[in-house]
Amino acid sequence: MIFEMKMRYYKIIAVFTAMLFLGACGKDFLDVKPTDSGDAATAIQTAKDAKVIMNGIMRRMLSSNYYGRNFLMYGDVKGGDLTLYSQGRGLDALYTFNHSPQSNSYSGFWDTMYGIILQINNLLKNIERLEAEGSPENFDNIKGQALTLRALVYFDLVRLYGKPYNYDKASYGVPLVTEPLPASAQPLRASVEEVYNQVLRDLADGAPIISKSKQNGYINYYGNKMIEARVRLHMEDYAGALAAAEEVINSGVYTLYSNAQWVNSWGTQFGSESIFELGVFPNETDLGSGSPGFYLRRRGHGGGTALGWFMASDYFLDRLGEDPDDVRWGVMDYDESSNTRFGSIYKYSGGVDLRGDGKSTPTAVNIKVIRLSEAYLIAAEAALMKNPSDKEKAADYLNEIRKRSPNLAPATDADITLDMILDERSKELVAEGHRFFDMMRTNKPIEFNDEFPDLEIPHRPKIIDRTFFKAILPISQAEINANPGLKAQQNPNYN
Repeated sequence: MIFEMKMRYYKIIAVFTAMLFLGACGKDFLDVKPTDSGDAATAIQTAKDAKVIMNGIMRRMLSSNYYGRNFLMYGDVKGGDLTLYSQGRGLDALYTFNHSPQSNSYSGFWDTMYGIILQINNLLKNIERLEAEGSPENFDNIKGQALTLRALVYFDLVRLYGKPYNYDKASYGVPLVTEPLPASAQPLRASVEEVYNQVLRDLADGAPIISKSKQNGYINYYGNKMIEARVRLHMEDYAGALAAAEEVINSGVYTLYSNAQWVNSWGTQFGSESIFELGVFPNETDLGSGSPGFYLRRRGHGGGTALGWFMASDYFLDRLGEDPDDVRWGVMDYDESSNTRFGSIYKYSGGVDLRGDGKSTPTAVNIKVIRLSEAYLIAAEAALMKNPSDKEKAADYLNEIRKRSPNLAPATDADITLDMILDERSKELVAEGHRFFDMMRTNKPIEFNDEFPDLEIPHRPKIIDRTFFKAILPISQAEINANPGLKAQQNPNYN
């Protein structure tokens, strides 16, 4: 699909029919039966209809080209926390940075995310129509979810294709489309700053109307606040990031896992730390041998199709190895390089024993997109970096997560540093898609663990920083062919 906003090959009626089918199956949050009709003018008449469309959006977010796998891999493979034992098994170009407009452009990110935006825009437009017609239905919660998710998708898009906000916010971001477009539309790229402003606008519009209650499988008010905290951290609005993160922490809706609970939490659905968790179900959104669980486990573990795609880097293992009793070792196991090197990661297998999270297949493990531990880490960083700095508060928030390393001395206001917080983010959030973006926004160099025997990396140096042009993805040639105006807006040095 080439930029679905243009809908070059789709009529609106077909899109709505597809959405109804996409969202109609499953259990828990996928609990609406399918329908076989979806006229654009009448597809949504009730809040129940709108929920069907929202189910389809949730399901599409679990595409292998988004939170189902590749977006998670992108952040840690490119961020240096993961490495390859051998090339040729899949997604190598994320590690080697072998990108061009013609090959390995990973255009699936663009296509999938804009497809989600298309669904959201049509959903919002239909809700607006029904409200204008005086519908007695209350669409507020669904509308708040849609606005919040559009903010998340745009935030993810602009970080993939645009430079960091605090590096060059005037540079090209991505096209901003907030209304259904005619088939002839060819939208061009807005600036990074304009995209961030739209993200904040959607979050602000969604917050007052979205539910504050826990909604398993859906985003809620506190998910909205966590996205705001992430965005403001990237913008270096530390006071704003701290306020948003603290609102989540102080709400009492979520609680941190104890050290004894942490490992088993990965085999638990919708636990006490889970703020936004996407439900994965067998025969629906379970990617099987293409799942993140398969991509991160040891080669051959659980079947011959487990190829050992990625394992933890030496640099990550050194950080985690500061405390041999760190509870987070509980989701690690030995990898194919050595039976003493614990580089295989089992978060998305439910644990080292491949127990999954209670479903019939161990690869149908829910994706925990936003967890409470991240709120504490954002609060720690924001408190430290804001002006004036509050180092005591920063240390207190950091120590709530640092205690997962019981043999490490607690941080104090005298010794806490940004690097200490970033190291803790790495240990806590590994394989959840954050590390690369953390290094880019904080202007830190990334060193890659290229020392395994079969690795030859001609497309990037061993150490990169955010000035490396391949730190952002190219616009694919197929997209430029479909929308020629983007040629002049290609990312630097990809022409």
